[in-house]
Amino acid sequence: MSNETVNQMQQQFDSTFAAPARTYASMMLDHVEQLANLQFEATKAFAETGVKQARAALEVKDPSDVRAYIESQQNVAKELGERMKGDAEKVVSLNQAFAENAQKVTQESAQNVSQAAQDVTKTAKEEAKSTTKAASQSK
Repeated sequence: MSNETVNQMQQQFDSTFAAPARTYASMMLDHVEQLANLQFEATKAFAETGVKQARAALEVKDPSDVRAYIESQQNVAKELGERMKGDAEKVVSLNQAFAENAQKVTQESAQNVSQAAQDVTKTAKEEAKSTTKAASQSK
């Protein structure tokens, strides 16, 4: 095999396997980072709400404070429910975007594999011709 053939095979391997693997790994890391950030934000919001509610509970001194505290709990529950719904929608959106990007990388990789197979076949035929020609000339 000539150096040109080896270089071509190496380039094909990189474009067919290594580059898509790096792209997919990068996408996966970005996705995990986005999900982790979303979880951190949600955890922080829930912790802040919990601390705020605990402080509000400490301020209860008489029956009217109890009533006000209980009424505020309904608003807190509603806000937390809306927050969880919004966070779930963000997760779904992130997962859909990731799946679409992964599918795109897979399709591009499949096209590269097909093209590489065609290129290898063409190169092998050309080398076989030149080897056959060289062998017949040396006789």
